[in-house]
Amino acid sequence: MPDESFQEKNEQATPRRREEARNQGQVARSAELSSVAILLAGLMALSGMGAFMYRGLAQFTTRMLTDGFTIQLDLANTPAYIWDWAGSTAQVAAPLLLVLTAVALLINYAQVGVVFTGKPLMPKFDRINPLSGVGRLFSMHGLVELAKGLFKIALIVYITYLTIANEAVNYIRFLDMEVGQIFALSGELILKLGYRILMALLALSVLDYAFQRWEFEKSLRMSKQEIKEEFKQQEGDPHVRARIRSLQREMSRRRMMDDVPKADVVVTNPTHIAVALRYDPEMMAAPQVVAKGQRLMAQKIKEMAREAGVPLVEDKPLARALFKAAQVGDTVPEELFKAVAQVLAFVYQLKRKKW
Repeated sequence: MPDESFQEKNEQATPRRREEARNQGQVARSAELSSVAILLAGLMALSGMGAFMYRGLAQFTTRMLTDGFTIQLDLANTPAYIWDWAGSTAQVAAPLLLVLTAVALLINYAQVGVVFTGKPLMPKFDRINPLSGVGRLFSMHGLVELAKGLFKIALIVYITYLTIANEAVNYIRFLDMEVGQIFALSGELILKLGYRILMALLALSVLDYAFQRWEFEKSLRMSKQEIKEEFKQQEGDPHVRARIRSLQREMSRRRMMDDVPKADVVVTNPTHIAVALRYDPEMMAAPQVVAKGQRLMAQKIKEMAREAGVPLVEDKPLARALFKAAQVGDTVPEELFKAVAQVLAFVYQLKRKKW
């Protein structure tokens, strides 16, 4: 058997391999996509709720500055003031926090679904080993991450330069504006710049997610030998399973042969096929096949029938039809009722003559 470590892993991962990787916390996930989606959602939330948050913060600040000179803090009223301030702050920040939390949950669910495992949190020596850290830093993955980081920095600088350069002609107007107007225009510029940067990063993060999925699928690939070993673990060794099936067939034959003496008649071919039938009008709706066999098994059935005094009736067409149409334990097919009834009537007639 070739060494498994030298075999190419070109086969798609099996469902069991994927489930094991998932239980270990190994999933195709892009941290960049999650971060950019959360930032973009936060920026959109600020754009839509900025006025509301500004009014709430302004009212809270005004109240604090106005009432701050008259408040007398002591051990009795300090908790009440703290709860009041915390509630006011929460009213301002809660909408934004809810949006960010919802987007974080949704984007992670869209990438990996629901995964509960503590395996990634288990301490590993290689994570704190300086040599391993240096190896990861200068590995291919580390170099790819470094290149991605440098490219993103260059892209952000380029977008920032273009945005500011296009708006440079409007900066001179700031000299004739009040502070509030300057803040408003500056806010619009910051939002415009933020949207442009985040949209560019979002496109890059989608590509990163596609790359992470490709890399994840590649890491899960298996060799043919690994697939064979997994199949053996799931299904058991083929030799063992063959032995089990052989024992099951032997037990089934023994039970079948034990039922031959209980039969009412054995229909024969006469030498190649034997089918034992039993019929109890009070317990059965139709005659039942209790044993059947061909060649050597047919001879054994006939020998046991002779020893038990079960009549043997030669009927080649009926024997072949019963052998093909019914399994052991099945009732006789309806189309054979008439032929079987004639055989049973003949057998019962023979028994009455003996009596």
